[in-house]
Amino acid sequence: MTKPLPKGRGFNFYAKHAPHSRKKINKKSVDTSDQIRYFSAVMKLLTTSNTKIRKGEKLGFLSFGVHLAPSNLSGFNVCKDASSGCAAACLNTAGHGIFSSVQNARIAKTKLFFSDKQAFMAQLFKEVAAAIKSAAKKGMEPCFRLNLTSDLPWEKIKFNDKNVFDSFPSVKFYDYTKSPSRMSSFLAGELPSNYHLTFSRSESNQSVVNAIMKSGGNVAVVFRKSLPETWNGAKVISGDETDLRFLDPVGVVVGLVEKGMAKKDSSGFVVEPV
Repeated sequence: MTKPLPKGRGFNFYAKHAPHSRKKINKKSVDTSDQIRYFSAVMKLLTTSNTKIRKGEKLGFLSFGVHLAPSNLSGFNVCKDASSGCAAACLNTAGHGIFSSVQNARIAKTKLFFSDKQAFMAQLFKEVAAAIKSAAKKGMEPCFRLNLTSDLPWEKIKFNDKNVFDSFPSVKFYDYTKSPSRMSSFLAGELPSNYHLTFSRSESNQSVVNAIMKSGGNVAVVFRKSLPETWNGAKVISGDETDLRFLDPVGVVVGLVEKGMAKKDSSGFVVEPV
C-alpha cells in the first residue's frame, strides 16, 4: 500500500511527487494518496469546458466551475439532499464525463477535499485568483459555480478564516441546491451577497418547492421535451440558454429540458407535460 502523503503541503508538492502515468484509479481504496498524485499531475480544480457554463460567454461572462464526483460515488456524499431520481438523472457522465480519466479525476478531487481540505482550498483560492486575472485579460467578467455536480455548503468552508465568497467579494458565485436550509439562508439574506442560489425541484420535495416559491425564491424544474409557459402559478424561463442564474428575475421557475439519463426517468423527477 502506498504511504499517505504529508498533509498541508499543497498541490505543488503533490504534483512534484506524482507518477507520470494514467493508471486506473481504484475508487474504493481507503488510501487516497495514489488518487491525489494522479489528479494533481494531470488536472486542475476549475474547469471552463462544461458546455452549459460556456454559454454565458455571449453575454460577456467567463464561467468557471468545479466538478466533483456526485452523490457518494467517491465514498463521500457531496449531495446529501439528492433524491433517488436526481441521482439517477445526474449529468455527471454527460460530455467529457463519459471518459474514465475524467471520472477518475473527479473522484480524486472529491477524496482530496475530504482527506486534506486545506490543500484543496489553498489550490481553489489560487485558481480563482488566476481565473479572475484571465477573464480580465479577455475583457470578460468572471463568475464561478463551485457545485457543478455537488451540493456542498461552501459558505461554511474556510481557508485562512475566510470562505471563498468573502475572500473574493467583487466576484459573482452561483449554484443550484436541493438543501432547504441553504436556500432559506439565501432568501433570508444570510449568505454572502455575491453568492446566488436557485433551488432544485425533485420528485420528493414539492412541499419545500411550494414554500420557497411563496417566499420569492427561484426554482429549477426539469421538464419532459419542452417548457411550459407557466408552472405552479409562476412564469417559466429557459435555464438552457445560459447558466447565469444570478441574472434571472426573482420569482420565476427555471425550466430545463430533460437530458441524458433523465430521458429515462419514471420517478417523477422529470415533470411530464400537461
